[in-house]
Amino acid sequence: MEGTVDTIKALEKKGVSMIEIGIPFSDPMVDGPVIQHAATCALNNGMTLKLLFNQLKNIRPEVQIPLVLVGYLNPIMQYGFENFCRTCQQTGIDGVIIPDLPFKDYMEEYRPIALKYDVKVIMLITPETSKERIRSIDEHTDGFIYMVSSAAITGAQKDFNTQKQEYFQRIADMNLRNPRMIGFGISNKQTFEAASAHAAGAIIGSKFVTLLDEEKGNAEKAIDKLLEALKS
Repeated sequence: MEGTVDTIKALEKKGVSMIEIGIPFSDPMVDGPVIQHAATCALNNGMTLKLLFNQLKNIRPEVQIPLVLVGYLNPIMQYGFENFCRTCQQTGIDGVIIPDLPFKDYMEEYRPIALKYDVKVIMLITPETSKERIRSIDEHTDGFIYMVSSAAITGAQKDFNTQKQEYFQRIADMNLRNPRMIGFGISNKQTFEAASAHAAGAIIGSKFVTLLDEEKGNAEKAIDKLLEALKS
């Protein structure tokens, strides 16, 4: 339970450009078995959003790269959205990804509060998201746009087929204001290079969590294995 800060520092040391820090939740609906299991373990160990913030309160003097919290609306609402944004600002958290926050609700209820505390709310798009919605997300959010590689749950994939690569190119051709990051399914050289060719970067979750589990929580060994997997 006390490994959060050490893991973040190890990832920065190994050259990771940005880190998503998960907020454990009992019903992570867009996540696959790996992240579901990680969330269950964290909750069983006693992890809470309040405890997570407490662990991160002194991290900014030691870590320079952007830090983004990712989690579902329920724990954030229990914490209180304005209190959440205020604590993010105090802690040095740059943004938040809330997969089950509807864009309409964000615009009507949450955007003014997030802007007040300079917390970037990052929205997800999928191959099914309309051009109109993508343009609106690009106009009204900052940080980056999270491109979900396919309308499925998180988890490693072997490669991205032609249909997915056409989707990546279609969004690239829109010349959006925000940089795009591609996530869901990136675990090897093929998927990493395909994502990197069509966006500003790749988001890797399940593969790293799997390796972290295999290495008994040793983040340096896990990231070394991940970097090797992305080369071969």
